[in-house]
Amino acid sequence: MMSPGIDVLIIFAEQDNQPPGWVTSFRNFLEAMLGQVSGEKPNVMLKSEFDPLTSPKLDNAGVLVTIFSKEFVQSQNCLDYINQFSAGTESTAQHINRIFKVFKSPLTAQEQPPSLRDLFGYTMYDLDLDSGEVKDFTDYFSHDAEKQYWMEMIDLCYDINDILLYLKSGKSVRNAKEIYGRKTVYLAQTSHDLAVQRSVIYRELQRLGYSVLPSQSLPGNIAELEKLVRSDMAESGISIHLIGSDFGIVPEGSEKSVQELQHRLASERGALAAERREDFPRLIWITQDLSRAGERQKNFIEALKRDVEASEGAEILQTQLEDFKTIIREELEEASEKKMLTEATGQTIYLMHDKVDHLAVKPYIDVIKSAGFNLLISDFEGDLLELRQKHIENLRNLDGAIIFKGKVNEQWVHMKVLDLLKAPGFGRKKPILGKVIIAGEGTSINRESYKAQNLRVIEGNEQNSLVAVRSFLQEFKT
Repeated sequence: MMSPGIDVLIIFAEQDNQPPGWVTSFRNFLEAMLGQVSGEKPNVMLKSEFDPLTSPKLDNAGVLVTIFSKEFVQSQNCLDYINQFSAGTESTAQHINRIFKVFKSPLTAQEQPPSLRDLFGYTMYDLDLDSGEVKDFTDYFSHDAEKQYWMEMIDLCYDINDILLYLKSGKSVRNAKEIYGRKTVYLAQTSHDLAVQRSVIYRELQRLGYSVLPSQSLPGNIAELEKLVRSDMAESGISIHLIGSDFGIVPEGSEKSVQELQHRLASERGALAAERREDFPRLIWITQDLSRAGERQKNFIEALKRDVEASEGAEILQTQLEDFKTIIREELEEASEKKMLTEATGQTIYLMHDKVDHLAVKPYIDVIKSAGFNLLISDFEGDLLELRQKHIENLRNLDGAIIFKGKVNEQWVHMKVLDLLKAPGFGRKKPILGKVIIAGEGTSINRESYKAQNLRVIEGNEQNSLVAVRSFLQEFKT
């Protein structure tokens, strides 16, 4: 596999980077966050529409990020850059897509270059739902930016990192492990009429960091199919079924469709889970349009409804697909919260620090433990993505956060503060009750930078800082 000289090349229309420099800010945030995801500093470069084609060379870039706007799609130079990059990366085009489109402003499908219309887009503008007004984000620490800009940035960085890993090693992160460490989902294969809908849900689950099974086409005979589905069900914590109007494929040796067989095996898995006092939720969506359904499919759906009524942990819905996708996400988040509740016996403090400060934080660890709190702490042993996964789980589980600044620079602190702001995007649903930054003895910190984030800053010698932390913890309990 190739090792590109430039990891990410961002192309944009000159107008989109006029003061205050939206594209430059985007590039800086992307570089910082991609570095966190990958564990190494990426080479991220900008190329405006007026740069010559050789500055930098397009064929030396791993991925191309296009900043979509009306100015961009009206720029022949920008469109030429896309064509040149596509031609230069044709050898890998059949395996992966190396072009990412970021929307600085909304564009209809007809306004976009035909070759990129089908690509997933990352929406990075601020839309007022009441007035319909579109604005650039200027306050990157606002609640709206937290929900929109940063969530899209997180998705973009993980997707770019996946492609860069493939280019450098031929291995895909998504084939290897779950990014966020969440459970595996069994998304049942369906009939042809719902193939697109299943594909959309599959993609969204992957983008949320879930491992999705089955990972291959189901076998054509009943014995092999049942063996594979049972194995995949055993690895999964939930099953999702989309039932359309078509009866679908009937495997060799069976009179039942693939849809019906998967439902039966999921029911068996659910019954086994109930015996073990475990959770195995089953979500079943039935299309609202059954006008084309034949007798066999209608009979299956009626039997399915009766079965679900008698089953524990199964839910059947005939809603809009978007509503069903919301229910899926809520079910998965609820399962995560249940896990949090069973693992946590009291309030939890997450102490974030760098490896170089592991000795300096020991007195604070003792204070937190002696005060009766559960302690989560930064980890440094293991694979980089596994460490990121653990960090995200800690952000979802904490009640309070303490960031320790010792030998690290303030940019490191700033990124940890941003992680706290982004915590709702990782599935966190309760507020953080308290946040503190400790500036270690002999260090300083810019207090003004953190006023808007409702952060307490503790400075001074170690003895006074420990007293202040004890006071913070005592307030936390009251």
